[in-house]
Amino acid sequence: MNQINHLYIKEACVEGIQQAINAEKQGANRIELCARLDLDGLTPDIERIKEVTAKCNIPVRVIVRPREGNFNYSETEFQSMKQAIETCKALGVEGVVFGITTLNNKMDIKRTQLLVELAQPMKVTIHKAIDAIDNPVETIKELIKIDGIDTILTSGKGQTWQEGQELILQMMKAAAGSHLEIMPCGGITQHNLCEAHHMFKAKAYHGKLIVGTL
Repeated sequence: MNQINHLYIKEACVEGIQQAINAEKQGANRIELCARLDLDGLTPDIERIKEVTAKCNIPVRVIVRPREGNFNYSETEFQSMKQAIETCKALGVEGVVFGITTLNNKMDIKRTQLLVELAQPMKVTIHKAIDAIDNPVETIKELIKIDGIDTILTSGKGQTWQEGQELILQMMKAAAGSHLEIMPCGGITQHNLCEAHHMFKAKAYHGKLIVGTL
């Protein structure tokens, strides 16, 4: 079991400092820091980012999502995302997590590229906005062309990784041989992580309960 754990990153999704500390103690290799997990995660405030990055010894990625709902953002919301990314960079955050779509259910490649360039040298994860678009597999091929995107988070359009496994595998195939890592999510817990790894052989997995209750 311990040998298997070294093969992949366990990214724990947390809301604050105590959850982050608990996640690290329980074996998480990376943190995704959010506010309002009940709304699937919004941009946390600067004090929360400072506190978690100061007290955790594992990498922290911060979600940049200005509101709940869809991922088609107004110019004002886009500017707030840029500001949040600048803040994270100034605080020495390891990476940021975001996703932007167009009104016709495609990934907004132009705005994505602008944010990725702004984020450098931080790592970038494209979050489950990829599950909201019409053709994630084709979109992977476009995202590969953007230097600086490190990871794509997906549940394969399913509520769980089991429901979305076929699409996750197709996305992994599309990304094979590139710098992009597909990170499965969707109800991945300490109890089914080994089963998920047997299915996907991914380099990273994401979940609120991936190292147990926090």
